[in-house]
Amino acid sequence: MRIADLIAPAHVLAALRVQDKPQLLAELARRSAAATGIDAGAILTALQTREKLGSTGLGQGFALPHARIDGLTAFFGLFARLARPIDFEAIDGQPVDLVFLLLIPPDANSQHVAALAAIARPIRDRLFVRELRQAKGAAELHNRLASA
Repeated sequence: MRIADLIAPAHVLAALRVQDKPQLLAELARRSAAATGIDAGAILTALQTREKLGSTGLGQGFALPHARIDGLTAFFGLFARLARPIDFEAIDGQPVDLVFLLLIPPDANSQHVAALAAIARPIRDRLFVRELRQAKGAAELHNRLASA
């Protein structure tokens, strides 16, 4: 599985403005609800429940919030580069400015592990992360993500 399989160009945000983690999760839920037809409240609750298990802030300014969503029939990805880094309770204590939301169908069994790995693997490459931060807009961000 590749990132290109998980995200459409319309689901890339180049300068999302949020104040904190709760506002970010609510905004991601709202935007993904509009794209998937799933209730925003249900998405937000699932994301909050997952975050209670442990932060999905993976370090180096990157977060990968994810949750299984009842009624979802296919993986849904949304990428946001934040206009300003926020505290996300990441494992390295650093603020987050790159966020990849992954919503997972309830019957995705082991496929969800492959999807999470496809997203997390390129983030270990410092050059790739720098290119995401320097990309000029949503189209360039999508191209970088899709080429990973």
